[in-house]
Amino acid sequence: MAAYSYRALDTGGSIVRGVVQGDSERQVRSRLRAQSLKPLEVKAASEGSESRLRWRSSPKLSAADLALITRQLSTLVESGLPLTDALQASAKQCHKPKVQELLLQVRSRVQEGFSFASALGESPRSFDELYRATIRAGESAGYLGPVLTRLAEYCETGQDTRQKLAMAMIYPLVLVVVSVGVIAAMMAFVVPKLIGLFRHRDRELPGLTQALIGASEFFSAYGVYVLLALLLAIAGFRYWLQTPANRLRWHGFLLRLPVIGNWQRSYDAARFSATLSIMVSSGVPLLEGLRISREVMVNLYLRKACEDVLTAVEEGRSLNNALAKADIFPPLLVQMVASGEASGELDALLARAADNQERELSHAIGAMLSIVEPLMVVVMGAIVTVIVLAVLLPILDLNTLIN
Repeated sequence: MAAYSYRALDTGGSIVRGVVQGDSERQVRSRLRAQSLKPLEVKAASEGSESRLRWRSSPKLSAADLALITRQLSTLVESGLPLTDALQASAKQCHKPKVQELLLQVRSRVQEGFSFASALGESPRSFDELYRATIRAGESAGYLGPVLTRLAEYCETGQDTRQKLAMAMIYPLVLVVVSVGVIAAMMAFVVPKLIGLFRHRDRELPGLTQALIGASEFFSAYGVYVLLALLLAIAGFRYWLQTPANRLRWHGFLLRLPVIGNWQRSYDAARFSATLSIMVSSGVPLLEGLRISREVMVNLYLRKACEDVLTAVEEGRSLNNALAKADIFPPLLVQMVASGEASGELDALLARAADNQERELSHAIGAMLSIVEPLMVVVMGAIVTVIVLAVLLPILDLNTLIN
């Protein structure tokens, strides 16, 4: 059989895309009509073009959309609704055409006899390996509803964490942008006009005023070039990071920084623990769960170190011994894994460790921001004060001479 890509209309008038196996184009069209689909286009697809079609045809779901879809499906499946009907109902509830089309495409593949995990595999940009492996384990064990519920909780927790971090960073970022903009505007437009009044005086200007004039002239003459150089430096750095070896060095350097390194460890430890927890609770083998959990870690240096953990477990060591030997995870996580292995509640204690790491990270970021925000206000106030003094000193000097 050959692979055929198709574009068809379903009963609701929505366009459905996909790839099916068939002996001929005619047979594929007949199969599509039997599924209440009206074929618009059917053409042969090679394996490479099939993969590219799958990649392009599916949108990249946002974390919020994925959490919402998973919660809807878990609720419907747990209530006893067949999977195809649950997908249809979830698609009707969605107001985004691309997401609706994606769900209907998955439903079409399930109707063709493919497993839910295989149907999700048609859209790797939308459903990552963690998601698909969890669904696959739930289908194999016959517990798709409970697995979807755990996935929904996992997606919602991750979305809440990202929202909290984003909200916490909004005020400092706005403050930085406004501060830099105000100071740049003063130096480029306001200060030159004020200082120009004192340039032609016979009396020498104060040192602070002279320094301000020099800085203002520099920014007026070379500000565009400085900005361009900065943008080129950022672009060059991003190009340098495209090399895996350079990216690994950079991530290792980040881990050595006093505060950022601790944040990176806490963040990746939380992701690793939460992912491994849902893998174990869903019945995924430990080695497969470790491999997937390693891939969700952001820091490449930590991800590479996890290869030693995977190797040690393959050789027969316990998970807590492997984590302790790697020396990259918080001691509390290692201790909770040891307790989980001893009590047979590894998934529950991993989830608790992930919650603990996320809570510590949130508190650490909150404490840092509580220091940074007033510090930025003080720094901006100090800069503005220096500018005002540089302008006022010649005026005060002039008043002294008049008196």
